[in-house]
Order: sequence, then C-alpha cells, then structure tokens
Amino acid sequence: MLPAMARHDRERFLAEPRVGVLGVVDTRSGGRAPLIVPVWYGYEPGGEIVVETGRQTVKAQLLRSVGRFSLCAQDEGRPYRFVSVEGPVTAEAPVDPAVREALAHRYLDAEEARAYLAATADQLKDDVVFRMRPQRWRSADFAAFAADFAEGAAAEGPGESGATG
Repeated sequence: MLPAMARHDRERFLAEPRVGVLGVVDTRSGGRAPLIVPVWYGYEPGGEIVVETGRQTVKAQLLRSVGRFSLCAQDEGRPYRFVSVEGPVTAEAPVDPAVREALAHRYLDAEEARAYLAATADQLKDDVVFRMRPQRWRSADFAAFAADFAEGAAAEGPGESGATG
C-alpha cells in the first residue's frame, strides 16, 4: 500500500505551484485513451480546482461532455510525492481577469507574469475557467518509506544483504 498523505498535507501540497496533469475521458470515438495534458491550475485548501483553457479546445469540449476530470500534481525530487484528485465540474465561466492574473503570478515571477498577461490579453475573450470539486483523493509521500528503507539498510551494515543462503 502506498504511504498516503494526511488530509492537511495533501491539500497543502496541491496548493503549492506545480504543473498539474489533467485527465478527462475522451468520448470522441471508441477505443481512445483519456486526454491527458499538462495545465496550470489554482487551488486553495478546502476549495475547488481552477483550470483555464480555450473555449473551443478539445479539452474544453470534453470537460463539458463528460462533466468531470482528474488532476495529478507531483514532486519529482526525492523522496517522490504526488496528489491526485478527481471530481465533477462545478462551473464553467468566462475568465475573471483576477483569476487569470493569480494563475500567472502562481507560476511566473512578477516581471514575467506582467509580460505574459500583456502578451496574452486577448485570451480573456477566448478562454474559460472550469472549476472542479475534489471528491476522490489519492496521494503518496515516499519520505517515510525511504526513511524506513534507509534505516533497514543501515541496520544490516555494510556489505550485508539480509539474505540467507
């Protein structure tokens, strides 16, 4: 069994600025795998996931059609950690400029965010925001596992494998 995070830890982890991977069932034709794409997202502990996308993108069409999605965020540094959430779309709305600005500042430094927002200002009329209420959580924090593994290896001593033969 994976070493799951406590609720507080997984919500705090998800609230940190990480690129998320959004997954949604692809209903366009039989036999397709889910659509899985990296996204910027917003989240505050206890709240909803916020994702901005183009109004006419395949992603937006599928989110409307299916009405739910998954999002996974991970830490690729050791010890590895991830949080995955899944739930229903609770709203689709035009992008509020404040939400767009918050997302830009979440992922970029102040100067880059200002330049990005100015260069992509037209997206305000073309993009929408989808909100999702997390219903199912999956998480793992391998720090405890790694510590146990390291302690076990140290207890065996150098050159010992722990195996008998």
